[in-house]
Amino acid sequence: MWCQDEAGPYQAIPQAGASWQPEERPACQPHEYIRGGTAKLLTLFHPATGTVRVKGVTNAPNAVLHPWLQAELADILAALPSSPPVPLPADHPPRRHWERWVSWLDGAPLPPLRLILVWDNLVGHTSAALLRWLTRHGVLPLYTPLSGSWLNMAESVQRIIVRRALAGQEPATPDDLIGWLEETAAGWNTAPTPFVWDGKRRERRRRARARRLGGSAAIIDQFHLNVA
Repeated sequence: MWCQDEAGPYQAIPQAGASWQPEERPACQPHEYIRGGTAKLLTLFHPATGTVRVKGVTNAPNAVLHPWLQAELADILAALPSSPPVPLPADHPPRRHWERWVSWLDGAPLPPLRLILVWDNLVGHTSAALLRWLTRHGVLPLYTPLSGSWLNMAESVQRIIVRRALAGQEPATPDDLIGWLEETAAGWNTAPTPFVWDGKRRERRRRARARRLGGSAAIIDQFHLNVA
């Protein structure tokens, strides 16, 4: 399963964020408000491994998004194990049957389900030409429901990358934004963190909350048990 999203646009203006400054000399922002342009970040995220594929762009119409997405997915599919023959045998794992996921796919035999793509239900994501390409390559798009964009984990990793790349910085041009975002994503990929439920990140948040409340994690857990 992979997740896709487009982050931004981000403006080439001074960005809020923490920074080291001499005592009694806080950081100052320029009084001029000059817009230096904007940039967006196309993102493909693999939660199981934490790997992210990104591309910085100044805008993301279908003519930009679709070719990039198809090229990235083709590269991902080429690295997957070869698919079984069509039609699939009756005893094949149900998760690889299209019919187990959607009811509107009928008629001609379909290729084996090789990849699930989670993304937002935007008009450009429902393009007939793009859907035909995805189906032909064994990619099943799953759209997040209304007010359910948090189910797309690409948004979570984008927040991490954007904060690391831009917090406290002063980009002057879209090229600055694009370069910093792509470089930060490359750094993330050197030691990616898988996104799993009840994983390491949740444990770190639990310990941080325990410190804020002034007690150990064990005491907080006991408190929760008593309340329950």
